[in-house]
Amino acid sequence: MRLKLALSAVTGLMAFGIASAPMAQAPANVPVGRVQYEIGPPRDVVWQQGPAAPPKTRRQPNIIVIMVDDLGYNDITFNGGGVAGGAVPTPNIDSIGRGGANFAQAYSGHGTCAPSRAALMTGRYPTRYGFEFTPVNLRFAREVRAHHYGIRNPVYFADREKDIIAPAEMGVPTSEITLGQLLQGVGYHTIQLGKWHLGESPQFQPQRRGFSESLGFTGGGSMFLPKTDPRVVNSFQGFDPIDNNLWNSLQFYVRKDGGEAFQPKKHMTDYLTDEAVAAIEANRNRPFFMYLAYNAPHTPLQATREDYDALPHIADHRMRTYAAMILGLDRGVGRVLQALQEQGIDKDTLVIFTSDNGGAYYIGLEEINRPFRGWKQTFFEGGIRTPLFMRWPARIAPGSTVRAPVSHFDIFGTAVGAAGAMPPRDRKIDGVDLMPFVEGRKAGRPHDLLFWRTGPYRVVRSGDWKLQVTERPAKDWLYDLSNDPTERRNLALERPDKVAELKRDLARHDAEQAKPLWPELGQSPVMLDHSLIFSQTENDEYVYWGN
Repeated sequence: MRLKLALSAVTGLMAFGIASAPMAQAPANVPVGRVQYEIGPPRDVVWQQGPAAPPKTRRQPNIIVIMVDDLGYNDITFNGGGVAGGAVPTPNIDSIGRGGANFAQAYSGHGTCAPSRAALMTGRYPTRYGFEFTPVNLRFAREVRAHHYGIRNPVYFADREKDIIAPAEMGVPTSEITLGQLLQGVGYHTIQLGKWHLGESPQFQPQRRGFSESLGFTGGGSMFLPKTDPRVVNSFQGFDPIDNNLWNSLQFYVRKDGGEAFQPKKHMTDYLTDEAVAAIEANRNRPFFMYLAYNAPHTPLQATREDYDALPHIADHRMRTYAAMILGLDRGVGRVLQALQEQGIDKDTLVIFTSDNGGAYYIGLEEINRPFRGWKQTFFEGGIRTPLFMRWPARIAPGSTVRAPVSHFDIFGTAVGAAGAMPPRDRKIDGVDLMPFVEGRKAGRPHDLLFWRTGPYRVVRSGDWKLQVTERPAKDWLYDLSNDPTERRNLALERPDKVAELKRDLARHDAEQAKPLWPELGQSPVMLDHSLIFSQTENDEYVYWGN
């Protein structure tokens, strides 16, 4: 019998206990905790104004990339599902795919937040330049690995702390060329909104990496509202050490162009939407690139009371809070699309929608990645299959579908192509322009091979074959996705020839990758077929995820 984890009514911590924290061995100059800011009161944001009138000659298309955070494949209704059994329709998000192109086998660049964003922003595997692991601080790494889950528990490599660097210095190397830099170079006004997570020190911040203006938070997350704000409804996951850490360390703030931190005026999703709409109006008469990176529906789970109250038919509090966040997110996307129409620039704007990875196992909601197996922090399809929609009325016919596998770095290639820019020629660019495939000018697959890696956990997709190689457990996982898209039948023992062939592909790819910029400090177990809310059993299949 599978049991739900018991929670302490007082502390919210797991009732079966917490292990001792690992001994500290980090360099003295490395901060232990998250970067903290002194936060001022809310203030108005002034966006730089473009020309008063539109150009008389045809201009480049506007480009908007909407990246959401930890959205499950089944969280939107585009494919017939939807959060809470379809109880919360997502018509605005769906409209991007229905009114343009749906990429039916789209993959994230990684199984967690930051490396996926790096792949999109550089057009390259993040492992090519050492950005292999999501930046975390020592307190987070220690606390998460100190928790006792049951049968299988985390491992922590305390001896590697001597090689760690400060969290703020965990950034995409400045030798990499970003999408913002390329588009700035061909005349675009570039805008970053929301989550960055590609480095917090000044040299890594958006305004130094190709963005004319930025408004958001440079770290990996933010509160959506202060937890005691009367406008918010919170859901605390006391069984999850990540959730416990976030509630205790995240702040509610944004910064404009790297300036002083201040508090947004409302729930972060609505606030970012308001400012995206204002930035669209300010730039309606010049070509602009907007990277709108919502942090929803990532934890901490916080919804507006208005959205929560709109869903009384959802009984479970955690599900209702999460669903309310999806409701607010879809409304925000709709307002961005409406702003384009109101400004008369809808037809000449390429809008791209995706998520950085799949839904997380640690929020305790079972169906968010269905029909796929696995979660964020795995390379199973549930962790890396994401929605990818592109809408461009001037170029893309409604209802277009590309069925070949594509990846986040192809967003880079597509945006560069749409803008008329040239990709860098002094380095390997992995992303390709997808428009020829959308418009039928090219057939076949954009990629013969796709790869993922985090520490010793390595994966390749070749055609419809997918091989995963894990260290914990020491195992090969081979799937024929043409017949088994949800990865239920492991063929590794039946097809040793195919395993050997794909391991050769992995070896060739690994030989081209860089050493990680900072070490993997630990690994945690992820059960493939149920979320963290349920207790482990001996029969569970699992992988260990390192960071």
